[in-house]
Amino acid sequence: METKNQKFVRIAEKRTNKIISMIRLLGNCSNRSNYDYSEKQIQQIFDALSQEIEDAKKKFSSGNEKRGKFNLRVD
Repeated sequence: METKNQKFVRIAEKRTNKIISMIRLLGNCSNRSNYDYSEKQIQQIFDALSQEIEDAKKKFSSGNEKRGKFNLRVD
């Protein structure tokens, strides 16, 4: 029987490796001979990724608060 920690390790490793692989694929889009993009677009991509990472970190420190996909912010 698998313990909760063993289950966490198994699933977390698999998901982390999948995310790392996808980030590496995203990096392939940096090739200017194949793609055209603006600095603003790059900033939007990395802002979104950073926000998702921060949200995931918060879940580990403050519990499992659910949040919707859309959040209207006032800057």
